[in-house]
Amino acid sequence: VAVEKSAPSTFGVSWQKLMMWIFIVGDALLFGAFLAAYGFNRMSSASWPDRLKVFDMNMITAMTFTLITSSATMATAVAASRKGDRKNAALFTFLTMVGGIIFLGMQAMEWSGLIHEGARLTSNPWGVPSFTAFFFMITGFHGTHVLIGVVILLVTAVREMKKKTKAESVELAGLYWHFVDLVWVFIFGCFYLI
Repeated sequence: VAVEKSAPSTFGVSWQKLMMWIFIVGDALLFGAFLAAYGFNRMSSASWPDRLKVFDMNMITAMTFTLITSSATMATAVAASRKGDRKNAALFTFLTMVGGIIFLGMQAMEWSGLIHEGARLTSNPWGVPSFTAFFFMITGFHGTHVLIGVVILLVTAVREMKKKTKAESVELAGLYWHFVDLVWVFIFGCFYLI
């Protein structure tokens, strides 16, 4: 008996969606471990750099707004895809990708500003060397995820315009993108708010 490609798995979802959820859970544990190590290091340090002296909070707010807005455009793309509206699904997937590119551009500006001020993986002008090591590692790892997401969104938008994709493909891209946005909320809280 032949099994269809999109046959539900044991968990009642397609194997593609199941694999995406397994990836997201694994990646969430990795980010959680990084942020827990950062928190432990911060709590065990006698002093920690003042976030208001280190970061341009206006830029960080703009970065966060951009990423959250891109999550809304992605949700719109998924909804359009489910309705069979390929034109809007492709448009809003593309707009989500543009939001990701803008976010990466602002992150590059933030990094270059910090590097210009003397921030390095092994030292920084604000004291505790591990502060910048954690900052560059965690935000760099997240930025890599955003860059991968931008590529996925580009491919998904093009395939959607050419009518070579299923609604589930847009949904899978959306799951990944929402995960990346959610991780940023935790990074934002740990580095910029607390």
